[in-house]
Amino acid sequence: MKLLEGKVAIITGASRGIGSGIAKVFAQHGANVAFTYSSSVESAQSLENELSAMGIKAKGYKSNAADFNEAQKLIDDVMAEFGNIDVLINNAGMGISGAIEDTSSEDANYLFNVNFMGVFNSTKAVLPFMRESGGGKIINVSSVAARLSIPFQAFYSSSKAAINSFSEALANEVAPFNIQVCAMMPGDIKTGFTKNRKKNETDSPEYQGRVDLSVNVMENDERN
Repeated sequence: MKLLEGKVAIITGASRGIGSGIAKVFAQHGANVAFTYSSSVESAQSLENELSAMGIKAKGYKSNAADFNEAQKLIDDVMAEFGNIDVLINNAGMGISGAIEDTSSEDANYLFNVNFMGVFNSTKAVLPFMRESGGGKIINVSSVAARLSIPFQAFYSSSKAAINSFSEALANEVAPFNIQVCAMMPGDIKTGFTKNRKKNETDSPEYQGRVDLSVNVMENDERN
């Protein structure tokens, strides 16, 4: 018997990268997979086809978890389509790089909306269903950068540290309902995240050289 046979998992931000990899592993273990994507329709369709070919039920949903109404609609749609939700993996995220002093408030707010509020919204939406069904698992994709803050990626590190604190508090709150929670903290991984990282529009001369050196070293590690 496969480890997750018949279970239903939702994975956010899964059309590529870590989320796509998780979706494939879950499908290999027999789980039915609902996943979200934000823009890459072709990648999402390709993943849906690949997962379905493994003999499980799979469906991609275009959804923005940073919007609670969309997160709620996603959970409602998955319940209607799959009948249950056993696992939620909050994976969707993004990064920005540059000095704190040079980062715009708009970019900082956007990152926290995606990385942190997205986790909150999906979690808030799924908890009633997990409580009523007698349990579940919530896995929040954090980062080693939550524990070791990376210079010139302060907002990414801060958002992931917030996810860790959120996960620890949530685990205690929902333990009586047989809902387990954890934060997963990977290090550098070769994905499209590197290419898609948003950089500050301008770097002050006082920071420019150190920003370039720090980001180049990090991105080289990620690519390899």
